[in-house]
Amino acid sequence: MFSTLANHPSTRPAVRRWAVIAVSALFVGLGLFGLTGPAGSVTAQAETVFNVRVEKTISPVKVRVIRRAVTRANENAAQLLIIGLDTPGGLYGSTREIVEILLASPVPVAVFVSPRGAQAGSAGTFITAAGHVAAMTPGSNIGAATPVSGTGEEISETLADKATNDAAALIRAIAEERGRNPDALEETVRSAASYSASEALDANIIDLIVDDIPDLLAALDGRTVTTVAGDQTLQLAGAEVRELKMQWRERFVDFISNPNIAFLLLSLGSIGLIIEMLTPGAIGPGVAGIICLGLGFLALGNLPFNWAGVAFILLAIVLAALEIFVSGFGALGIGAAVSLVVGGLLLFGDFGGGRITPPSFPSVSVNRWVLVGVGGVLLSVAGYLAYEVIMSRTGRRRGAGRSGGGGDGRSSPGSLVGQTGVVTSALQPRGVVALADETWTGVSNDGLNIPAGRRVRVTAVNGLVLTVEVDAGPAAVEGQE
Repeated sequence: MFSTLANHPSTRPAVRRWAVIAVSALFVGLGLFGLTGPAGSVTAQAETVFNVRVEKTISPVKVRVIRRAVTRANENAAQLLIIGLDTPGGLYGSTREIVEILLASPVPVAVFVSPRGAQAGSAGTFITAAGHVAAMTPGSNIGAATPVSGTGEEISETLADKATNDAAALIRAIAEERGRNPDALEETVRSAASYSASEALDANIIDLIVDDIPDLLAALDGRTVTTVAGDQTLQLAGAEVRELKMQWRERFVDFISNPNIAFLLLSLGSIGLIIEMLTPGAIGPGVAGIICLGLGFLALGNLPFNWAGVAFILLAIVLAALEIFVSGFGALGIGAAVSLVVGGLLLFGDFGGGRITPPSFPSVSVNRWVLVGVGGVLLSVAGYLAYEVIMSRTGRRRGAGRSGGGGDGRSSPGSLVGQTGVVTSALQPRGVVALADETWTGVSNDGLNIPAGRRVRVTAVNGLVLTVEVDAGPAAVEGQE
C-alpha cells in the first residue's frame, strides 16, 4: 500500500519533501552532536613539544591554525611550540594577528624556517621575528620586496610611504621586543633586503641555524626564554614531539580561499541559479548554485574583498533573470555577462585608496584569464539567446513562412500555435516543453501547475516562451480539478 501511495503522482512531492526534511534533520543532529560532544584533547607531559607546519599563503585560516596550536600547547603545559614555516607571504591583516598571538604566547614559540630551500618572505619575516626563538635551515632565506596596491598596481609615493612606515614601525617593535637587530629587519621593509640563513644569523635577525627538529631541540636544551608568563628554562632532552596538523575543514577553507576559486564559485553559483530559472523544477542546478554561492561567500570571508564587486555579481544574476522572464533580445544577457566580469575585476580591488598592501605582501586579485574565460562563456550564451529571440520574433528563419516549420528544421513562430507537445519539466507555472525535436520554455496560460509527462497545446508564442494549455483542458490536470 505504501509503495502504491509513493508512486501516485500527487503524493510524490510530499514524499520528496519529507525525505529532504529527514536528511536535513539527520545532518543537523550530527552537527549538534559535534558541538556538544566531548572535544578531543591531548594529555601531555611537561617535556612535550608541539610542532605545527605553516606553509603557502598566510591567511585567516593560518591565523586560526596558529591560535589553536598556541592554545593547545598552553593547555597541556608544553615546553615548546615549534612552527615550521615556509611561505612567500600573505595578507597583512592576518600577519598582524599572528604577530599578536606570538608576542602574547605564554608558551615559548620557536619559528623554524624549514626545510632546506624554504623561505620566510614578507609575512614570514614578521612571523619569524616574532617568535621567542628564530631558527633557519641552511639554504633557506628571509626577506621582503617593494610596496604594491591591493590590485598589484603601482601606488603613489604618499601611499607607498604610508604603507612602508606602518610596516617598518611594526617590525621595529617586534625586533625590540625580541632583542633582535631592528635596523636589519627594517631594511627588509624599506629597501626589500633579503638574507640567507648565515647572513640573517650574522645580522642578529635569527638565533640559530640547524638542520632539523632534533638539532633544534638539542640546541635549545637548557636555554632560558622570556615569555609573558615569565622566564622559562627549556628542558628538552628526550622530549616527545607531537604533531598538530591542519584539520580537514581548515584545509578545505584554505583551498577555496583563493581569489580565482572564490570568483569561480560565485560565477558557477550564479549560472546554476540562472539554469534553474530556465528549467524550473530541475532542482539540481538550483541546489548546486546555492551551494557554490555559499562556498563562494565562505571564501570571501577569508579574503579582503570589495562589496562593490559582490554587488556587480548579484546584479549579473538579476539581469540574467530579467533576460529570461522578459525576453530582452539578449541585451540584458550581455549586460549580465559584462556585470559579472566587472564584478570579478572589482571583487578584490580597493579603488578608493583606503587599503594599501605593505612591502612584499602579494596582491589579491582574480586572474585576468579566468575573467576572460567566464565572460566569454556568458557572452556566447547571451549572444545565442539574442539570436534565437530575434529570429523567433521576426520569423526570419529559412522557410519561416512554410507551414509546419522552416527549411533548417526549426519551427517558425507562426507554425507553433495549435501544435501539441509534452511537458518535460513541470510547469509551476513555468517549465520546459518538448515540441517535436525542440525544447522550449513554457508557461501555463491559466497559472495552474502542469506535471511532467502531460500533453499540452500551444496557444501563444512570446519570443522563446510558449504559452500552453493542457491538451484535454485545465480540468484534466491531476490535483487541479
